[in-house]
Amino acid sequence: MHRLHDDVTACATGDGMVLLDERAGHYWQLNGTGALIVQALLDGATPAQAAERLAATRPVTPERATADVTALVAHLATAGLVTDS
Repeated sequence: MHRLHDDVTACATGDGMVLLDERAGHYWQLNGTGALIVQALLDGATPAQAAERLAATRPVTPERATADVTALVAHLATAGLVTDS
């Protein structure tokens, strides 16, 4: 299961989500698609389930949804915002 690092706070916005890394004082703004993915993961979905949810609610193919979820999770992990536990 993916979760946010203990020092990262998520806040929904009108058109997406903001992640604040309190360690570094940096924030990331996610669009609606990124917010959907992160929220699905925070709700306990696997990346595959998040991709299914994305494909069911957005005009993308399952393959594109899987690629988008994989890319976002990798980016967030590289930035130290998520942990895999």
